[in-house]
Amino acid sequence: MAASLWRAAFGQPDPVDPSTPPIPFWSSPERAGWLTKQGEYIKTWRRRWFVLKQGKLFWFKDSTITPSSRPRGVIDVAACLTVKGAEDVLNRQFAFEVSTRGETMFFIADSEKEKEDWINSIGRAIVQSSRSVTEREIVDYDDNKDNSVFVPNCACSRDCKENSSDEWRIIVHFLLHLLSA
Repeated sequence: MAASLWRAAFGQPDPVDPSTPPIPFWSSPERAGWLTKQGEYIKTWRRRWFVLKQGKLFWFKDSTITPSSRPRGVIDVAACLTVKGAEDVLNRQFAFEVSTRGETMFFIADSEKEKEDWINSIGRAIVQSSRSVTEREIVDYDDNKDNSVFVPNCACSRDCKENSSDEWRIIVHFLLHLLSA
């Protein structure tokens, strides 16, 4: 999934599923602007141009974005759990954080309004992402007497059912559908 996300970030189709179009981060973003971001390994602060588009948060060294631009990084908003103010954590004005299961990333906006606008935009993208997953991948466990998992909009057939008494096999099949949806 990370490799597919990176290919999407670089505007290249996914070789596993070439029908997945690259994300055109260079045009009509949902939100774009300067933020200061803390580095992942070396905890220095660097000013980067951020673009929120189709559930992905890209960052670049400068604000001139073209189809040939290469993002310095990308965050899949679907993996984000929270976005909230972080002035008290960092002791810095206009700070906010974006958290996934594995890490928390810190950002600093130029003003209170910019901070609130970014928090609202990323929060909205998190909600939209979680809605699209739950609407696409519905399993009714109460009606599931034969140990099968029904996955609507399945990539392998219209009415996919994975029959197995092996719980791990069912989970893996379901996750494959989530990734391919």
